[in-house]
Amino acid sequence: MTAKFFLLAAVAGIAAPAAAHNAWLLPSTTVLSDTVQSVTVDMGASTAPFEPNHQPLPAENVKVWAPDGSMGKVENASRGRYRSTFDVKIDKPGTWRIGMENNGIGGTFKVNGEPWMVGRRRGPAPAPAPAPGAAPGAPPAGQGMMPPPGAPAGAPGAGGPGAGGSGAGGPAGAPSGRPQIDPSHIVATVDEIPAGATDLALTETVGRNEFFVTAGEPSDALLKPTGKGLEFVPVTLPTDLVSNEPGQFRFLVDGKPAAGLEVEVIPGGRRYKERDQTQKLKTDAQGLLTVNWPGAGFYWLNASLTDEKPSNPKAAKRRMSYTATLEVLAP
Repeated sequence: MTAKFFLLAAVAGIAAPAAAHNAWLLPSTTVLSDTVQSVTVDMGASTAPFEPNHQPLPAENVKVWAPDGSMGKVENASRGRYRSTFDVKIDKPGTWRIGMENNGIGGTFKVNGEPWMVGRRRGPAPAPAPAPGAAPGAPPAGQGMMPPPGAPAGAPGAGGPGAGGSGAGGPAGAPSGRPQIDPSHIVATVDEIPAGATDLALTETVGRNEFFVTAGEPSDALLKPTGKGLEFVPVTLPTDLVSNEPGQFRFLVDGKPAAGLEVEVIPGGRRYKERDQTQKLKTDAQGLLTVNWPGAGFYWLNASLTDEKPSNPKAAKRRMSYTATLEVLAP
């Protein structure tokens, strides 16, 4: 599963449907001449990036990093049928980072031979999980199920490839096609898995979905790698892209070059183009990706990678994803 919607499904803690949809954020602009302006952003999930035709995404999950490292805020958030919108006041010079982070664990396990899962439940909170082997009515092991922070109650399903909280998946009959799970057998976090649970099949999810805005002179304080997970390290400033020059970006995994990483680049306005201009590229031995732009406009860039190096010992795999919206200007 790529980051197209997986990233956001996990952040919201909502169930993933069978058909993957692209999760995207579309700013009104990414380059401003001064700091007395705002950027308006659309966000949603759809079959093609930037074309709202499936469902909106929660603006409350968006974070705003100002160039000096302080946190900005989302303003004027609203939610429509197919997309959400919000504003960000750009009141400091430099390069801003705006988007969503993902860090969580989801999957299945068994208690007394019965299937359970870590994920987003639907409906009223069930009774907490009993300890394996406990007699009926014995004290529960764990707490009641609460939705992850920022996850709207009764949120519609939204899965597939683009940010994670506690894993995706749904109860019986969910469109994800997962095995039937009794709603009372779903826990919200890995910490609620009862002692003695068996057959753990858990995956850690880590990712980002974001864009950049520069006001005045650019800055690079927010573009430096942390050495953790799959990271996007621009060689070409992401707010300095022009259609007649290739853009170069380096990808790292835990601080090391992500060689041979598959990256998908899709231009906006796909339904108005006479041919599919999607590019499926790979990084070189140093993790460097070179993108030649077929024209000016907004582009959706996505990469994902799975390995067996989760930070939580209860998980067997780590699924990393990165998604960015890039604006390419005419020369």
